[in-house]
Amino acid sequence: MTLEDIPDIMVIEHESFTLPWSEEAFRNELTHNHFARYLVMEHNGKPIGYAGMWTIVDEAHVTNIAVRTVYRGFHLGEKLLRRMMKWAAELGMVRMTLEVRVSNEVARSLYGKMGFSPAGVRRGYYSDNHEDALIMWCELPKRPHRAGTEGSGWY
Repeated sequence: MTLEDIPDIMVIEHESFTLPWSEEAFRNELTHNHFARYLVMEHNGKPIGYAGMWTIVDEAHVTNIAVRTVYRGFHLGEKLLRRMMKWAAELGMVRMTLEVRVSNEVARSLYGKMGFSPAGVRRGYYSDNHEDALIMWCELPKRPHRAGTEGSGWY
């Protein structure tokens, strides 16, 4: 993700979340947060999805994953998450965590499919309706140690 992507990211953000991040929040992530890593999925040169994480010591924390409404239903969120997990492993992360609304069955199902397990609840986490967040964790595969192993495995 680059600063030039932010206007398109804001469209995705507002389509996807009841508590969207601000343009300034993304700008700060890209320019000041050295723990932040963001990727963009494009179609015909325009962002249609994105994912972000913070990498701290050996853990990755997923900050957001979103896909334009018109492109949903094509497993693009799964593709973004797979790439994010691969990137985290390449960076030496050994586990990944995220929070998800307890009511978001679609996301919870995806995360379960990708190896995330519930580990706790953050009561009243979301300020718009004080909904609880389910905390989920997964172990990431070890980084490939030999040339030629990058194409093997889960990603």
